[in-house]
Amino acid sequence: MAAPASDIDKLSFEDALAQLEKIVSQLESGEAPLEKSIELYERGTELKAHCEARLKAAEAKVEKITLSAGGEATGTEPLDVE
Repeated sequence: MAAPASDIDKLSFEDALAQLEKIVSQLESGEAPLEKSIELYERGTELKAHCEARLKAAEAKVEKITLSAGGEATGTEPLDVE
């Protein structure tokens, strides 16, 4: 049986991605019974959303270095991701 969705919130990006990759592999094998496949798919969807949220949060933290006309670093500013 799949673990509760609430445990997903506690996973790091790497752990969630590893679980998602394992689920994809299980689904691609075609060996899981239908009910198990449905559970795996639902968990995979939750893990995918979690990974996307983690990536978006990381992007918000990324800063770009600003340079002076002479090419010297003058500071940082938020990355414009749009």
